[in-house]
Amino acid sequence: MSSAVKDPHRIVTGEEFGYRAETLPYRSVPELFRLRVKELGDATMMRQKELGIWQAYSWNQVAAIVDEIGAGLVCLGFEPGEVASVLSNTCREWVWCDLAVQSAGGVCNGIYPTDAASQVEYLCSDSRSVYLFVEDDEQLDKYLEVADRLPRVRRVIVFDMEGLQSFDDPRVISLQRLREIGREYLKTQPQILAQRSAARDPAELAVLVYTSGTTGRPKGAMISQSNIVAVLSALSATLFEGVPRGGERIAFLPMCHIAERLIGAFIPLERASVVNYVENPETVFENLREVRPHLFFAVPRVWEKIYSQVAIALGEADKLQRAAYALALRIGTEVATCTLEGREPALGLKLRYRLARWLVLDNVKRMIGMDRVEVGLTGAAPISPDLIRWFLALGIPLREAWGMTETTGGGTVTPAQRIRPGSIGRPGPGMQLRIAQDTNEILLRGPNVILGYLNLPEKTAETIDADGWLHTGDVGRVDDDGYFTITDRMKDIIITAGGKNITPSEIENELKFSPYITDAVVIGDKRPFLVVIVMIDQENVEKYAQDHDIPFGSYASLTQAKPINDLIWSEIERVNNKFARVEQIKKFYLLQHQLTAEDDELTPTMKLKRKFVESKYAEAISAMYL
Repeated sequence: MSSAVKDPHRIVTGEEFGYRAETLPYRSVPELFRLRVKELGDATMMRQKELGIWQAYSWNQVAAIVDEIGAGLVCLGFEPGEVASVLSNTCREWVWCDLAVQSAGGVCNGIYPTDAASQVEYLCSDSRSVYLFVEDDEQLDKYLEVADRLPRVRRVIVFDMEGLQSFDDPRVISLQRLREIGREYLKTQPQILAQRSAARDPAELAVLVYTSGTTGRPKGAMISQSNIVAVLSALSATLFEGVPRGGERIAFLPMCHIAERLIGAFIPLERASVVNYVENPETVFENLREVRPHLFFAVPRVWEKIYSQVAIALGEADKLQRAAYALALRIGTEVATCTLEGREPALGLKLRYRLARWLVLDNVKRMIGMDRVEVGLTGAAPISPDLIRWFLALGIPLREAWGMTETTGGGTVTPAQRIRPGSIGRPGPGMQLRIAQDTNEILLRGPNVILGYLNLPEKTAETIDADGWLHTGDVGRVDDDGYFTITDRMKDIIITAGGKNITPSEIENELKFSPYITDAVVIGDKRPFLVVIVMIDQENVEKYAQDHDIPFGSYASLTQAKPINDLIWSEIERVNNKFARVEQIKKFYLLQHQLTAEDDELTPTMKLKRKFVESKYAEAISAMYL
């Protein structure tokens, strides 16, 4: 580990570590898309399952569809700079419409498919959307509920018309019908999209991404084409250093979140990779095994679930198999330690590792669909360093990246050759990072910083200061090697009644490394000791209950069973041993229902809303202090 830096508040740039931003041969996403269409033509661009079969679409096929949708919008009166919103799960149509809207000179905004009708109303109204794309009748119903309060929305375009054959509303048409309108329009105006795209200034607003709203109402982050191109240039030099273009990936996270928008839509254009859109959120792991991607990005909760799946499989294995896995993992851990420390493994260790891979580790990677992964990436929330080390021991190069909606998703990445678990890595080229003097807040300045928040000049001024520094809200430190580490969010730091400052995320990450714990919220601000609210891993805990003959009839009864509470307490005590007495958990409360993205407690990227959880479960929290 590096010692503390001599100047902990210096400005750190990617250039000082040899990173150089590429000069890219395009100024916008539409230009990049057309470049790849010309280059790759009939090669596969994307796949999506229909009736259990993966259907492939070439670059030429997608270009024709995008042209039809974009021309259809123009024909119906869509003007440059106007906003169109997409209310849908992640799918091929989402990307088609995104590319079409941008190609027509418009601004594309995403709405989470889990949002309620009232949220749809707010987001359409705040963004001043004039068109709304919806996935199906379920999403259309949300619009219809608030349609009278959305006079700006001129048309609603539905992807899947099943169940709507007899529905009649002049404002609502199918995506297929929009494509037909566009096809006819192109006969007389074949260059309309090229003209629209070329006429837009890359510095103008192109994409709206609303913050997840962990506190207060979501804010519309205004992102320009120049912002997106700057991030693509930086990631080419950092995340994809030495990685060949092409390959496969899967997309399953919400496309209206900056992380998946960047990695599931924009980066595949830059990298000329094939994107496979999952059938639905429940089939992610099945689809992962089918596709066996070369790049896999997921939030920590998904990586934790993969670890849990292996833990379940081991629980069902015989004694010899478990012993073989333990030995192989120990050897893999030794190799990973050498890599992390920048040392070359000894010849004997290399030979043992090769055997361990052949007999065990490669089989584990194939079982989880990650035997071809060249870039494993986690972000959007903190992750346990021990979990990263576990994946590295398997031979999966899991790296942390950090960025925000306000940085167009780009910021820092851990270098492939020097991964440091617990660190978010170094800044990319063109980006400047520093630690604020008084608060230790991480500040960022660069071409990836957004234009500001839509309709909120005061909030913009609070977040981006007069010198162009973005105040991220993350507290952290930097070492002599330019590696940044986030210690917590400014608003999440706990100050106990005894005056002790505690960063709850460190404790929470350790707890979530347990195969029996999915999520945890540590509480203790202005209180005499720490307590924690825990959400158990349903699959693993049910398996434990079955193996130990613990009766239960429902999820709630499972959380109330004494042996299960004893199990969770043993996991908490294991974590407690890693921390000072004042940082140890004294009591816990198990949530009695499984949370999903539809629940108010979770953001769409599966992060617990700390303040909301504290408020909702205030009575249970108070009881722990009695």
